[in-house]
Amino acid sequence: MANPIVGMFIRPLMQRRNKRKLTIADPKGIREEQFVMLGGIEQWVTIRGQDRSNPVLVILHGGPASPYTPFNSWLGEWEQHFTIAQWDQRGAGKTFKRNGEAATGALSFQKLAEDGIELVEYVRKHLGVKKVILLGSSVGSFIGLLMIRQRPDLFCAYVGAEQNGPGGIEASYVATMEAVRQIGDKKGVSSLVAMGTDKTSWTYRQYLNMNKLAINATKDVPHMINDVMLPALLFAPDYKMSDIKAVQKGMDYSAAQLFVEMKNFDFEKVGYKFDVPFFVFQGESDILTPVQTAKAYVERIQAPKKTFVSIPHAGHLAEFCNPHQFLQDLLKYVSPCV
Repeated sequence: MANPIVGMFIRPLMQRRNKRKLTIADPKGIREEQFVMLGGIEQWVTIRGQDRSNPVLVILHGGPASPYTPFNSWLGEWEQHFTIAQWDQRGAGKTFKRNGEAATGALSFQKLAEDGIELVEYVRKHLGVKKVILLGSSVGSFIGLLMIRQRPDLFCAYVGAEQNGPGGIEASYVATMEAVRQIGDKKGVSSLVAMGTDKTSWTYRQYLNMNKLAINATKDVPHMINDVMLPALLFAPDYKMSDIKAVQKGMDYSAAQLFVEMKNFDFEKVGYKFDVPFFVFQGESDILTPVQTAKAYVERIQAPKKTFVSIPHAGHLAEFCNPHQFLQDLLKYVSPCV
């Protein structure tokens, strides 16, 4: 969907189509969408799969506070091989809409990691499994690192998608400047120059603008907003316009509290030695979380097993830009660890 206006016209049709795609008729399957008490508040959790005996994959969305549950209809092929648990984190999506600012409270990556660990404990007990695969996407990769550091016993493998790594935000600035200059966007170059190279002085709005420039300058891959995020939100069968508005409100609320931590995440404190197999799948054209810094991060990791994989025809959000290839790599590299 390249045009959001067209998207509004076709929205009812696409919602009906996706509702059909979300049907799970196999009696071995599972389809659950409900609020679960996590961290003392009700949080939105979906669990889906064609065979509940399949390995469990828990997905941590990015953002901050950009829920991936609207992408459930995109992952039908994945559901043949995995039982997929998704969660609108504290401050995000339907969880934020249910609780508001007062019940959501203060946010930190540690608090989100604690909620995430509680979610995994719930999923393990509910589905009767000992360990799960954890997929941390974009900002979710910060949370994922904390979770596998603190409770490695819960996980048979970690997969970082759009993995953040040391120096990533600085490298993204450089790559974005280069890409914007290549397409001749003088206004974009000027805004980046005004922003400066010192990340400590950046505001979240400046960072968002940098990301927008990066997305618009990345060619020959799906546009992350118009072709990925907007269709997911507009065409999700259970999403009203009020749900979409709640997503934006949650992102604003969460970013105000998490952006400084995003800029200054302490990889040294977390360390580079992990007790679970460690995989990173990065879109080959991603300049928001640049390929080179993610790959360099994996090179420093010590783990029972580790692999870096470049996903073709994908920028940021490689799992949704090229879900078929992402799945093939999950089956090739991660499934043997289960």
